[in-house]
Amino acid sequence: MASRKKPEIESGATIKIKYVKSAIATPQKHKLVIKSLGLKRLNQVVTRVDTPAVRGMVAQVPHLVKILEQ
Repeated sequence: MASRKKPEIESGATIKIKYVKSAIATPQKHKLVIKSLGLKRLNQVVTRVDTPAVRGMVAQVPHLVKILEQ
């Protein structure tokens, strides 16, 4: 059986996301979105591939994160 590889995004577009406000008093869904973006500490910056899925996650918690670069 052939090994499966994840399809890579051809365009090298990335975005930098900064965790700016704590998710302590937010709903569980917001906490899970922050975790799925890979954010663990305040003021942490992560780089993610610019896909509709990542944009959708950021759109769910705009009060907690900030997009630095597109």
